[in-house]
Amino acid sequence: MEKINRIGASRRWSDVVIHAGVARWVEVAEDLNLDARGQIRQVLSQIDATLVQINSDRKQLLEITIFLVDLADAPILNELWDQWVPFGHPPVRACVQVGLGAGCRVEMLVMAAVA
Repeated sequence: MEKINRIGASRRWSDVVIHAGVARWVEVAEDLNLDARGQIRQVLSQIDATLVQINSDRKQLLEITIFLVDLADAPILNELWDQWVPFGHPPVRACVQVGLGAGCRVEMLVMAAVA
């Protein structure tokens, strides 16, 4: 059986779990005082930082599930997303409206291939 690598493990969750060449993790904005645009931008930047940490990049993204508090923020998401995703390498994507913790406008569940 292939080893499971957990990065930043605590009693309740791990920051990143890597198994069978796939990394999985969740990103929420570090600054919940930002508006939707600011939080989305920050989450995308945090995904970039995690990709560097796990020796991967945007072209290796497999799937991102996006949770928005308000689907009215979807046009902002799409604008920033289209600038961020490498042309020709879009991951599978789903976007759903959910209730998140106080001040949190967006959360993203990410899966990426790693070597």
